[in-house]
Amino acid sequence: MTVAVTGAAGHVGTNLVAALTAAGQQVRVIDRREPPAPPSDGVDWVVADVRDQAAMTVALQDIDVVYHLAAVISVAGPMSGLVDSVNIDGVRATARAALTSGVRRFVQCSSVHAYDLMACRGAVVNEDSPRSLDPRVPAYDRSKAAGEMVLRQVVDDGLNAVIINPTGVVGPLDPEPSRMGVVLRAIAAGRLPATIRGSFDWVDVRDVVAALIAASELGAVGENYLIGGDSATVAEIADLAAGVTDARRPAVELPMWLARLFTPVGDAVARRYPHPMLYTTDT
Repeated sequence: MTVAVTGAAGHVGTNLVAALTAAGQQVRVIDRREPPAPPSDGVDWVVADVRDQAAMTVALQDIDVVYHLAAVISVAGPMSGLVDSVNIDGVRATARAALTSGVRRFVQCSSVHAYDLMACRGAVVNEDSPRSLDPRVPAYDRSKAAGEMVLRQVVDDGLNAVIINPTGVVGPLDPEPSRMGVVLRAIAAGRLPATIRGSFDWVDVRDVVAALIAASELGAVGENYLIGGDSATVAEIADLAAGVTDARRPAVELPMWLARLFTPVGDAVARRYPHPMLYTTDT
């Protein structure tokens, strides 16, 4: 079987490609950049932009399963339209190309942020929870919800697609590294000055990969599947890092109301110098 992976250079993509090739599958990596090194055995590289439907239609010829991971993660707003361009238009173009090319199954890796987490505060988040449609939620969250909506339009036209929604992803093989990878390295090196009170749900990247592959085989057409793990505060994660690396745990834990007072500064800096460790309004 031949499968295609968009966004393969990211944290989830790197782990997914490794798992697929280990299982003996032929993998076509689709990216708009040339590979930084010669592809490994079982992998071929096609240069195409996920927003270009014509190019993606060619790239998806003779593909059985598409794993669509390509996305722009932003903690600094819409990034001059790039967030919507990739996370919405890119989903639409790639899904339409998959339908035209006769792909057997399309697996969309969305996010828990497609759900309005603030509206769900104090309640269990499930697949029927409210979506991130409120204009007050971050641009990234709205883009993930809108990306699912455009995918469902293509499903209505006959595409066999399924959606998974991971929570916060952590784990090995994080080459870039990801935003959380940068934060975890800062914690391990004792360079995180403060944490913010509150918690999030974290899932191991290997479990996300297992869910993607399971969705390609077992997922019901048009369904969402939340992929979660364990809830932990950043302070608890810092304690784990300190226990492994002997790093100094951040001495200060800010309450949310106090952290919010400083986010306008983070927003202003992030618009010019985006950095994963900035505390912004979206963060």
